[in-house]
Amino acid sequence: MTSSNGHAVPNVSQSDSKLELFGFDSLVNILGLKSMAGEQPQATTSPRDGEDVGITIGCPKETEPKLGTLMGVFVPCLQNILGIIYYIRFTWIVGMGGIWQSLVLVAFCGACTFLTGLSLSAIATNGAMKGGGPYYLIGRALGPEVGISIGLCFFLGNAVAGAMYVLGAVETFLDAVPAAGFFQDATTVVGGTTISTPSLHDIQIYGVVITILLCFIVFGGVKIINKVAPAFLVPVLFSILCIFIGVFSAPGSDAPKGITGLNMTTLADNWSSDYQPTNNAGVPDPKGSIYWDFNALLGLFFPAVTGIMAGSNRSASLKDTQRSIPVGTLHATLSTTGMYFLSVFLFGALATRDELLTNRLLAATVAWPGPAVIYIGIILSTLGAALQSMTGAPRLLAAIANDDILPVLNCFKAYEGSEPHVATLFTSFICIACVVIGNLDLITPTITMFFLMCYAGVNLSCFILDLLDAPSWRPRWKLHHWSLSLIGASQCIVIMFMISWTFTVVSLALASLIYYYVSLKGKAGDWGDGFKSAYFQLALRSLRSMGANQVHPKNWYPIPLIFCRPWGKLPENVPCHPKLADFANCMKKKGRGMSIFFSIIDGDYHESAEDAKTACHQLSAYIDYKRCEGVAEIIVARSMSDGFRSIVQIMGLGNLKPNIVVMRYPEIWRRENLTQIPSTFISIINDCIIANKAVVIVKGLDEWPNEYQRQYGTIDLYWIVRDGGLMLLLSQLLLTKESFENCKIQVFCIAEEDTEAEELKADVKKFLYDLRMQAEVIVVTMKSMEARTELSAGAKKDPEEEHASAQHRIKAYLSEMKETAQREGRPLMEGGRQVVVNEEKVKKFLYTMLKLNTTILKYSRMAVVVLVSLPPPPLNHPAYCYMEYMDLLVVNIPRMLIVRGYRRDVVTLFT
Repeated sequence: MTSSNGHAVPNVSQSDSKLELFGFDSLVNILGLKSMAGEQPQATTSPRDGEDVGITIGCPKETEPKLGTLMGVFVPCLQNILGIIYYIRFTWIVGMGGIWQSLVLVAFCGACTFLTGLSLSAIATNGAMKGGGPYYLIGRALGPEVGISIGLCFFLGNAVAGAMYVLGAVETFLDAVPAAGFFQDATTVVGGTTISTPSLHDIQIYGVVITILLCFIVFGGVKIINKVAPAFLVPVLFSILCIFIGVFSAPGSDAPKGITGLNMTTLADNWSSDYQPTNNAGVPDPKGSIYWDFNALLGLFFPAVTGIMAGSNRSASLKDTQRSIPVGTLHATLSTTGMYFLSVFLFGALATRDELLTNRLLAATVAWPGPAVIYIGIILSTLGAALQSMTGAPRLLAAIANDDILPVLNCFKAYEGSEPHVATLFTSFICIACVVIGNLDLITPTITMFFLMCYAGVNLSCFILDLLDAPSWRPRWKLHHWSLSLIGASQCIVIMFMISWTFTVVSLALASLIYYYVSLKGKAGDWGDGFKSAYFQLALRSLRSMGANQVHPKNWYPIPLIFCRPWGKLPENVPCHPKLADFANCMKKKGRGMSIFFSIIDGDYHESAEDAKTACHQLSAYIDYKRCEGVAEIIVARSMSDGFRSIVQIMGLGNLKPNIVVMRYPEIWRRENLTQIPSTFISIINDCIIANKAVVIVKGLDEWPNEYQRQYGTIDLYWIVRDGGLMLLLSQLLLTKESFENCKIQVFCIAEEDTEAEELKADVKKFLYDLRMQAEVIVVTMKSMEARTELSAGAKKDPEEEHASAQHRIKAYLSEMKETAQREGRPLMEGGRQVVVNEEKVKKFLYTMLKLNTTILKYSRMAVVVLVSLPPPPLNHPAYCYMEYMDLLVVNIPRMLIVRGYRRDVVTLFT
């Protein structure tokens, strides 16, 4: 290829020439920068379903028709809201509660659904929304446990509501066409009037057939539902128009005397309430067993305003959820609420109170041109509501299953673009079972509770998100405020208890059981929910309030920094010694507190960064497996000493920094000839002293008991130096665990003279009593320590022989060190630092460790664990000598905790 001036130019594609500067960057493939140059990289997904990917690459091909605001949200909500209650019970409600209480009732219920609609709109416009409707919104805002518990209850409410609508349609049909029944109608006599009701068997037969037909429509998918929905809605709207025409043209020539037409006198007569007892048919009867008040009317009317979630239930089928859900839901809510307000005035001015209370089908009586229009409207409105319930419920269940939180729901999964056939069959089975029962009087109040619980969950989700005001909370819908969400949630809860506190308790108990089951059996789902954000903000606020001030001993908790893999021979696939995790749990009281598990990877950070991430994931999984409440950290450093020095300085924040370093004793250093361990061991201890961290070194870690191994004996404390009470606190924490709960504590103190023994014992007893610690105090004098101790039968090695061997090894080591220094003409050096050798002090230290070891063997033969103060490394002594001191201290003792406190008290005498 040549340019216009004849010079050759490289044959480079347009895509390469645009982004060649970024060609080396791996983010190009992740964020889709190459697509700007004409390339189409593969879309990346999250570990589960890709819902949290920040930028979606490419547009997936749609496999099902997407719906707009009208047919996707407004029509389903309108069909669910306009139900049978308006046709056959609304005039009765106006007669019983009067016009003014009916207005209050409509306003109260309408405000509840309107505020819920505002909250729903705010959450739905805060980002892309997948299938699941309210479950998706609540689950992503309040967490999977709350989302699934409310979502399953809402699914059950929708499924049973479908059966309720089918039964309403069947009963209306059999009332309108009695000849269609196969069995004889049931008759009851009330006040001399014979009332016939359809046979239960007819209701069951017709109900099952209609449910199966609706199931086939739902199986056809969104396309068929989209075509069928207007056939149900248009006659309903026409029947309502006929009612209004009939109201304005009443009374007709053949109208009952109670229908006065629109009349101000009738309006004034019906203004106040007139609550009367009724029989089961709702007819006023002085001897009736049902007593009505405002709360009872609330329970009867509230299902007439439910259905605002019908559009959001089908969120996966919407073209634009962020526009369609707010516009469609709020328009359906406002239009139906306005119609209810108008109907209260019209019905209150239309007929006398007796006519309102006795004529259940008053709307059909006054409708133009005849009652048949209303019968058709009732049947189609209930069938339309049933269709929407049977459409939304399976999609809700499939959305819960697709999140893969509960494995038991995996059979209800539906792939993207496919219909939830298994969930539809299950929903139809529930509907058919409820239809066969035939009487939903005991179930319908619970259905109302499930809807109210869902509304409360939506309001509470919006309230928490709005109150936290996280950077990601940026809803496009601006007509909301956290106070409105709080009022909406409170109103839902109040309505639940006003309707029936019994059914409220039952519904909340069922949701709590589901929540508990999900917590136990559910998989972890990190959706960035509001509760986690609240915990985060609470932690930040608590951390700021704590500052960096010294923690009072009453508020002190151990925060152990656990060294997982120091000088231990562990397989590569084992990220931490199993007994270290058991010991970490022993340092917590009733699980309270946090542990930090860390390992050090030798190498260069640039080369080992990915290995560190993999190791951190493995360590985190192992911590969860061992049920330790803690976090995992992996440090890459050029040496173990450098890595530990870094982590002991930077780990933690404020007063949440670790305060105890826990590691195993390097018992293998001489056996494995690991000559670098002594200098590393001393370096770690000195770093802890400088950083003011307590130290707990576990000797005999392999024999440490797990939670199922009961121990019997004593926990012996050799309290040599003041450690702020850490050793005492550790012994008490051990007693809180099942492994050590049968043990007793013995505290050993060292007295220089026999005359001081009794006084020291009394002082220590008084101190332990004030600390609320039960322990036996034993004072050991220096004279008794000097006496020769008989070797116990279980001792594997003779301490005297070990002492002599240690002296011999130290002498040989020091001689070699001096020869090397003389040959090279430099002072004595070890591990890059200058050391000073005082052989008399070395002998004295060895002898002290010998006597302490023999004393422990003398008094603590039955001890399950021995706690002893950690001697600090002598200044400028060779590290090799210090390891010999420590080896002599722990010889023949199977299980020991070597403890060093820090410059703070961890126990206090005061309340």
